[in-house]
Amino acid sequence: MLQVAAAALGKSPDAFTGPWAAALHPPKFLDAVVTAGQQRLEDFVRGVRAYQNHPFRRDLAAPPPVWRHGAATLRDYGGAGPATLFVPSLVNRAYVLDLASDRSVMRAAARRTHAFLLDWGDPGPAERAFTSTDYVEGVLIPALEEVKSLTGEAPRLVGYCMGGTLAVAPAVLRPDLVSALALLATPWDFFADTESSRFMLGFARPMLEVMLAAEGVASVDMLQALFASLDPTLVGRKFRRFASLDPASDEAARFVALEDWLNDGVPLAGPVARECLFSWYGENTPARAQWKIGDQVIDPARISCPALAFVPASDRIVPPASARALVEAIPGAVERTVDLGHIGMVAAAGAAAAVHAPLADWLENPGRAP
Repeated sequence: MLQVAAAALGKSPDAFTGPWAAALHPPKFLDAVVTAGQQRLEDFVRGVRAYQNHPFRRDLAAPPPVWRHGAATLRDYGGAGPATLFVPSLVNRAYVLDLASDRSVMRAAARRTHAFLLDWGDPGPAERAFTSTDYVEGVLIPALEEVKSLTGEAPRLVGYCMGGTLAVAPAVLRPDLVSALALLATPWDFFADTESSRFMLGFARPMLEVMLAAEGVASVDMLQALFASLDPTLVGRKFRRFASLDPASDEAARFVALEDWLNDGVPLAGPVARECLFSWYGENTPARAQWKIGDQVIDPARISCPALAFVPASDRIVPPASARALVEAIPGAVERTVDLGHIGMVAAAGAAAAVHAPLADWLENPGRAP
C-alpha cells in the first residue's frame, strides 16, 4: 500500500529517506520490526534474570500479633495518641503498608497515633466460604472491638483499596466503633471509567466461574492475570527498565522489594471473589445502594464521623472517578488528590510527604483540614 502511495505521488520508493524509506521497502521494514522485537525480548529477559538474582531480601520485622481470629491477626505498631486501625485489601499481603522503614504508612502513623494493622492472612478452610458479610461481621468488627478494648476508645479506621470499601461498612453499621474514617485509593463506583475492563470481565466470566467452582478461591494466578489485563504492556516495560538499572542502586533494591510483594499474593475466597467480580464490577452494587452486609444496605450517606479520602491521580486499578464517588456520598468528607499511582501512594518515594505525613496529622486531629 505504501508503494502505491509513493507511485501516486510520482516518486520511486528509493526517493524516500528516513523511517519512510524502510516502510516503503517491506523486507527492510520487517527486518527492523523483528530486530526491535528481539532486542525488547532480550532486555526483558535480562531484567527478569536480574530481578531473580538480586540479593535484596526484605528483613523488616512486623510486630507480633496481639489478637487472632481464624486466619486474621491484629498487629500493634505502638505509638502514643488516638487508636487507629489500618485495613488493607484482601487480595494482597498487608505488609505493603509497612514495606520499608522509610516508606511505611504504619510507622508514620505510629509517630502520631497508637497504630494497629489488621492482617487478613491466607484464607483457610473456614475463610474459603466467606462472603463480605463474614469478613465484616466476623473479622473486621471484632477487630475494632478488640482495639477499643485494648485502648479504651473507638479507633480511627483507615482502609486501603478494597480494605477501604470494606471499612465503609462498620462506619455505617457500628458508628460506636469508628471515630473517624480515612480512605486510601478506595473504589466505590465500579462503572466509572471501567468500560474496557468490564467488557473483558463479561467475556471471561464463564471461564472464571469454572475456575472458581473448581478451586473454591480466586487463585493468585487468576488475580495476577486480571490485574495485568489493566495494563498489558506494564510487565515488559518495568523489567526492561530494571535491566538498565545499577543492581547496587537503592532504586534497584526498592524495585525488588515492591516486586517481591506483588508476587507474594493471597488467594481470595470464592464467595467474595464472586461478589467483587460479578456484583461490584459487574453490577456496581455499592454505588447503586445494593451492596448489603447481612440484611443492611451500606449507604455512605449514613456515615456521621469525620472522613478523609486520598485519591491517586494516576490510578489504573481504582480510577479517580470511582474513588471520588465515595467522597461525594459521605457527608462532609474531604478529598485530597495526590499525583501518585495506586501502589505508589503507599510505597513510592514521594508517598511519605504526599500521603503518610498528612494522613498521620489528620488522624491525630480529624477536625483539622489536611
